Amino acid sequence: MLPHLPNAHTDCQVRVMEETVTNAEKYFGQFCLLLAAYTRKTARLRDKADKLVKQLIDFANTENLEMRTTLRNFAEDLAKVQDYRQAEVERLEFKVVNPLKLYGTQIKQTQAEIKKFKHVRNHEIKQLEKLEKLRQKSPSDRQMISQAETCVQRASVDAGRTTHQLEETVNAFQKQKLKDLQKILSDFVTIEMVFHAKAVEVYSSAFQTLERYDLERDLEDFRAKMHGVHRPYGPRDARPLTDTGPAAAAPWSLAQSAQSTMRSQRKEAESEDSSAEDPVEDLRGQGQGLHH
Repeated sequence: MLPHLPNAHTDCQVRVMEETVTNAEKYFGQFCLLLAAYTRKTARLRDKADKLVKQLIDFANTENLEMRTTLRNFAEDLAKVQDYRQAEVERLEFKVVNPLKLYGTQIKQTQAEIKKFKHVRNHEIKQLEKLEKLRQKSPSDRQMISQAETCVQRASVDAGRTTHQLEETVNAFQKQKLKDLQKILSDFVTIEMVFHAKAVEVYSSAFQTLERYDLERDLEDFRAKMHGVHRPYGPRDARPLTDTGPAAAAPWSLAQSAQSTMRSQRKEAESEDSSAEDPVEDLRGQGQGLHH
């Protein structure tokens, strides 16, 4: 029995497949643009905070011992937060933005499969239409009709095989898309949680530093200085601070350790592969990479 023209069910299938891929192209592209912008904004915030640290240190060198010591410790904590922010930026780029960029190729490949299916299906329709015309014009030409029927059968087999392949391709695409989106957003949230948890810890230390500031003693030093009276500093180190910038990344990020510019305990990240401690893995086990 000869096949009929593709029915509404087939059209509906193709429409669903096309909408799935088109929506992925549209929204994953937007996700990539917005999260890349988010990452750049975070990096700019880090840069502004670095400048603030520098200004705090410069100002501290103009003040008396109490405020100088307080600002020194406060600036160290603020610089440490920027170390963590640098690690946040690197992780967002590597685990969130880059995987989204890869979807452009994946989507184009799936769209090519849909285009191929449409071509095969259109060929089948043309062969069926050609056969019908031949039957109407030359119903007695059995040889031509038989050849046309053979062409229709071949086109129908090709269309059936291509339909099955396309269903498998789009189904695999949909499954991987949902799985990848879940992982990308999980990594995004985890990276943010780790950064903010670390930042709150350091900001708490900075807050305590400001709380311990002795205003009265500072004013006594100031008044004595105005009257030319020398007051002993005691055990504190009153040497001016040198101008330094924060390190490039946090001790919990990707990294080989390097000597800190603010305190010896701080480290900076230089390579992903030499990481001793993964910020994402602070909160959960090691995630699996994306498979495209």
